[in-house]
Amino acid sequence: MLEDLRALVEFADAGSIAGAAGRLFRTPSAITRQVQRLEAALGAELLDRSVKPPRLNSLGSKVLEQARDLLQRTEALKSLTSSGAEPHGVLRIGISYALAEGALIEPIRALTEKYPKVRVQLSSEQLIQRLLAGELDVAAVPLPEGKTAPPPLLTNIIASDRMEIVQGAAGNVDGDWKSLGRAPWVLNPPGCFLRASLIDRMERAGFTPMIAAEVNNIQMQLAFVQAGYGVGLLPARFIARNRSIDRVKILRPPSFDLHRSVAIVRVGQLGALGKAIELLEHGLRQLFEAADTTKPVTRHRRGVPVNRRAARPPK
Repeated sequence: MLEDLRALVEFADAGSIAGAAGRLFRTPSAITRQVQRLEAALGAELLDRSVKPPRLNSLGSKVLEQARDLLQRTEALKSLTSSGAEPHGVLRIGISYALAEGALIEPIRALTEKYPKVRVQLSSEQLIQRLLAGELDVAAVPLPEGKTAPPPLLTNIIASDRMEIVQGAAGNVDGDWKSLGRAPWVLNPPGCFLRASLIDRMERAGFTPMIAAEVNNIQMQLAFVQAGYGVGLLPARFIARNRSIDRVKILRPPSFDLHRSVAIVRVGQLGALGKAIELLEHGLRQLFEAADTTKPVTRHRRGVPVNRRAARPPK
């Protein structure tokens, strides 16, 4: 029926059967048969044949409007599934709470500027489950090192986050497991593999952390730590990017080395939107690479902030 609708649209635009035939590179008799077939399928006459040349009747004009809209939507569907077309439509992006920070707006802004026909929807909860259910297209998520998302999802590791134990600049917790076992902690809620890894490491050392606050947001965790509410576990690149390294102390107890992978997880076929996802992935990778820091100087003595600047020599 789509080809018959196209013949009707070309007939209306050209003003005659012969004109439509020329536009579609067909014979006039072929266009006549297409229009007649469309009338039979719809059960109504669309042309006024009492005049020469025939023209659309009132019902035919109404069908013409719907035909134009249907053909436009069909072309949009073809474009959506074509990897060579310009990305357009809704791109459903997930950003894990564990990664969510203000700097992530830049890759998303760059995406929408390059592809203005793409409309972004953001989510932060149950990302892997929603990807598997087809409710999201792509997500930035933390994963344990060496792990990937379950198939058929595609996983691309874009960075590795080194985790640091931190306290406020005025804190007096020493950098050993015994002191950390007596300190209050600000951590992610249960279910976080970083929290589970930390607790496992402390328990193997003979200590159990005292959880003072459970906060599912790294910005708030940093604020709680800086306010002296407790000791926290935060990514080194996040501390450096927020220029907060002089307002926290980094504590590195013996044998502590905890990393997580940062991954872009996506569904398989996305047609033209695949280009938008590639641009998003590139932007996020650059963002994490720019924030990658070398291992910071640490202090185990009480009351000494990390990276204290040396006094300038007198001029």
